[in-house]
Amino acid sequence: MSRMVNCIKLGKEAEGLDRMPYPGELGKKIFEQVSKEAWQMWLSHQTMLINEYRLTPIEPKARKFLEEEMEKFFFTGGAEKPKEFVDPDK
Repeated sequence: MSRMVNCIKLGKEAEGLDRMPYPGELGKKIFEQVSKEAWQMWLSHQTMLINEYRLTPIEPKARKFLEEEMEKFFFTGGAEKPKEFVDPDK
């Protein structure tokens, strides 16, 4: 049976992650409060951020930015797309 969480992003009970997706306290918080579906939403958002801002995830500055955006995306509701972003699906 799958582990269920009350997903903070989706606002409903959903299937939880199989393991911590990120180290430290933020990873623990995500594991406990974020569903697999919401995590996939973050991965898409993160990919868009990396592409739009031309980030190199191995650089400490880029990793710090992505971690801050992850925190906003899940817990403060402040994650936004770059102003220049054009959705290719529209």
